[in-house]
Amino acid sequence: MIALKKKQNIWLVFLLVVLISNYSLYNTGLGLSILPAETAGVVVGSLLDFIIVIPVLFMLYKRKFSVKHAIVLAASGCIAARFIIPIDHLQPFVVVTWAGFAIEGALLVIELVFVTTLVYYMPKILRDVRVSALPDIFSFPQAVEKHAPKYPIIQLLCTDLLVLYYGFASWKRRERAGLTLHKNSSYIAFQMMMIHAIVIETIGIHWWLHDKSIILSILLLILNVYSVLFFIADMQAVRLNPIYTTNDSLYLSLGLMKRATIRFANIEKMEDDPERLKEKLSKDTIDFIARDFGEAYPQIMLKMKEPVEVTFMLGLKKSYNNVAIKADQVHELKELLQQGMENNEG
Repeated sequence: MIALKKKQNIWLVFLLVVLISNYSLYNTGLGLSILPAETAGVVVGSLLDFIIVIPVLFMLYKRKFSVKHAIVLAASGCIAARFIIPIDHLQPFVVVTWAGFAIEGALLVIELVFVTTLVYYMPKILRDVRVSALPDIFSFPQAVEKHAPKYPIIQLLCTDLLVLYYGFASWKRRERAGLTLHKNSSYIAFQMMMIHAIVIETIGIHWWLHDKSIILSILLLILNVYSVLFFIADMQAVRLNPIYTTNDSLYLSLGLMKRATIRFANIEKMEDDPERLKEKLSKDTIDFIARDFGEAYPQIMLKMKEPVEVTFMLGLKKSYNNVAIKADQVHELKELLQQGMENNEG
């Protein structure tokens, strides 16, 4: 694992070297001093760096390889070249940069089509949510995956719709009965502290930036308003979604940040030794532990027979072999897990 991480970092170093060297060549005194009088050949080399070399290095660093990913990165490289290489040198090849803008624009249009598709399927999605016995934080994404195309922009919108729902439309709902993860922690206080910090920072920095860059100040204001709304929605999602169980599964969520469906039949063993659980969690362990001002340790560790898929914010998914849990009613949760495992053996 360490060797793999070091190899990834090497690709990142190469990427930064290529990017910084190209920027320095056209935007520093030293770089301009070594540019030849005829710069066409140098500009072609820089364009190859932005369109081919940098995207390849980025994919090697991220370990994500796909035709779509390569096209998006190449188009982004064209756009980056337009802003880094002065127009005096880039003029003979400016059509290449406009191609980047055209590709990004086409991708934006495609994403808007997917957004329209989501709106089209929304009545079916909401109907499935209403008839489902699952908590909304699970039933809504499941309905979206069932009816709408599986596309990143759809997952992003799914998260945003949950933020809007829990931020504005969930205040009249009562808490479900069930085992909770946050009441014996400082989670709510921590979230409130973050909201106050963002509000104070917004007032101060927005006032300071307004005279220097009105566009930047407005963008920062929008970002901070969304951040406050997200923290409020996350608190509501935690409060309204205790642990939920069916005959064969346990539905575990920690607000909008992460959620997982754990099948009882997939649990190999449950560990609850306090001393063992105070050890550092491995990288293949996902924790469902509410934020606390002090040190917080799991009370239960579930070792899975097969990796369990965890969904994070923005619809990102990753699989883990172990699940660490800290609950307010730990004895009841142990009994529930033990009973579920016994009932689903074989």
